[in-house]
Amino acid sequence: MPPSRIEKKLLHYTGKAIADYNMIQRGDRVMICLSGGKDSFTLLTLLNKLRIRSHNRFELFSYTLDQSQPGWDDSALRAWLAEREIPHYIDRQDTYSIVIDKVQPGKSYCSMCSRLRRGNIYRYAGDHGFNKIALGHHRNDLIESTLMSMLYSGEIRSMPPKLLTDSKRHIVIRPLALCQEQDIAAYAEAQQFPIIPCNLCGSQKNMTRAKVKALIHELAADNPKVPSNMLNALGNIQLSQMLDSRHQDFINLESQMIRDDNTSPVDKTGRHSNKLGKISQR
Repeated sequence: MPPSRIEKKLLHYTGKAIADYNMIQRGDRVMICLSGGKDSFTLLTLLNKLRIRSHNRFELFSYTLDQSQPGWDDSALRAWLAEREIPHYIDRQDTYSIVIDKVQPGKSYCSMCSRLRRGNIYRYAGDHGFNKIALGHHRNDLIESTLMSMLYSGEIRSMPPKLLTDSKRHIVIRPLALCQEQDIAAYAEAQQFPIIPCNLCGSQKNMTRAKVKALIHELAADNPKVPSNMLNALGNIQLSQMLDSRHQDFINLESQMIRDDNTSPVDKTGRHSNKLGKISQR
């Protein structure tokens, strides 16, 4: 696909996500987290184009966290931002040493690295009055996270396109939520973004996410609709078909039955009539 068509496609789905989830309103101060990877470069480029099209209805700012990783060189990133006159800040915080020191050998760096990075992002956004924080997670990230949480955490959860943080001080948005990673990769290559590789995640082999990514890719080879079906499933949850008693009153479900004789299996005290009594759980 020609680069111009890829950009048009990405802009379409980014705009659709923003509209569908009401991500950005007039007057918003949006801080984009530019990590130096293909996803965040693409996000910043697309949002900047949409900002220009909207005649500056919202403000953009680029924030990069320099985690003091060995070999980190952001000179090309700085030049890229300056050339496009994008307001930005490079925040140097040595979280790399903390991760290396605290994480046990053989364990994934991602969890602790993410927590430390998120803390610095929220701190800077709060200190400088940015009400929206934009992250570069895309469609593949959302569906991979869902499958990872099911297989390895025993939960059904993902990355919502719009999230109010626990502190209720920030709203996190993911405008690329409907975009495919393969389109982003092709666009990043065509744009020749000055990518900065990650020496934490990239240094670890056989990571869980890589395994899940390979599994989805294998399933999609037989049925190309698998990724889109998984994404659609995240917005089409049938709570009555799940096992979560927080959303379904299994104990008192009989009281909701409609009988042919207009009676309900509830006694005069409001309790369920159960002639069998309690079933012993042995």
